[in-house]
Amino acid sequence: MERRLGRLLTDLHFAEPAPKMAFVVGPRQCGKTFMARMLQEERGSADLYRDWDDQQFRKDLAKAPYGFLDAFRPASSRRPLAVLDEIHKFPRWKNYLKGLWDTRRERADFLVTGSGRLDIYQRGGDSLLGRYHQYRLHPLSVSEILGNAFDPERDDPEALVSRILKEPSRPSARAAEAFAGLMRFGGFPEPFLGQSERRHRLWLRERRDRILSEDLRDLTRLQMLSSVEHLAALLPQRVGSLLSLNSIREDLGVSLESVRLWMSQLERLYFCHRLTPFAGTLSRSLRREPKLYLWDWSGLEDEGARFENLMAGALNRWCHFAQDWGQKALSVHFVRDKEKREVDFLLALEGRPLLLVEAKLSQTRPTRHLHYFAERLGDVPKLLVVANAAQAGAAAGVPVLPAPEFLAAIP
Repeated sequence: MERRLGRLLTDLHFAEPAPKMAFVVGPRQCGKTFMARMLQEERGSADLYRDWDDQQFRKDLAKAPYGFLDAFRPASSRRPLAVLDEIHKFPRWKNYLKGLWDTRRERADFLVTGSGRLDIYQRGGDSLLGRYHQYRLHPLSVSEILGNAFDPERDDPEALVSRILKEPSRPSARAAEAFAGLMRFGGFPEPFLGQSERRHRLWLRERRDRILSEDLRDLTRLQMLSSVEHLAALLPQRVGSLLSLNSIREDLGVSLESVRLWMSQLERLYFCHRLTPFAGTLSRSLRREPKLYLWDWSGLEDEGARFENLMAGALNRWCHFAQDWGQKALSVHFVRDKEKREVDFLLALEGRPLLLVEAKLSQTRPTRHLHYFAERLGDVPKLLVVANAAQAGAAAGVPVLPAPEFLAAIP
């Protein structure tokens, strides 16, 4: 399956007259290496793939740091693409990439991938500022599975919101099938494409073990891995709820600083992410405690929590698309006040409310809270997205969209 990010890298990033290095980050097993290898195959430069976990590459790097590129002889007229996978595990990776780009950028384009956030690996001295641009690869989405294309120049957030509200797409069997697969198996390519309950259970266990046993150990010298494993086991129960670190501290019997550190590390490894409350000009709104969601929602037993998490992931993905491709800053939040009135999601464009979204499994009438906050925020457009709705419609003056149609319309 071709990934949208790969096509955008080819058509936009590497089409620049003097392209910078492309850093592609994202969760483990979301398809970064597969996408990079496909781009290399298109250019006839598959021999320029190097993985830090390959012992031979590490030996070669010590003898001739850039020898693999110097020895390459293109078999195609297309500009070669060199891919460096997990190179951030190299203690001097920043200096290495700086030297590679400064001395060899006329010979090839460069794509660097990593399952951790490359900006947090602070080993190494020289800055790479001005030499790269970072992109985030998310798990699969309905629109990507359908092959829907989005142009960063044309499909800005305001245009997409207007299109969604005024021209809702028609029900599609393919969109419904893609959505059902994402609800059941999540968006990571291996379980989604495999469509096997047994293999999915194995994959869930192996992914969790690798994040906690390997990636976390690579990232930091944590001495209490068993406590972090306990924390990771507690988090699925808190999906969609206000996240109280003090409550977790009490459950684990550790210091608040330890919980903060461990949560930060799990976020950096794309295990979970937090959604902050929107305050703006709202009076009596919550301003501190965030909500928690997982990058992989497929292991959640409660269907309602799974759908809400899927929606949070989809909106987060849209925000990252806007940020990574130079659109106006798009962010996603939730809205809640001290009277416990709440709306699931609020999209904000450069801090200004753009769209209120409620996500429901089957309820096709909006809550009073949606109308309340829309009015308080200045008549913000509102939308009800329903997992099990048969077709688009309206209720109490609010557009209602089936989840597959909404998800097919956003990046």
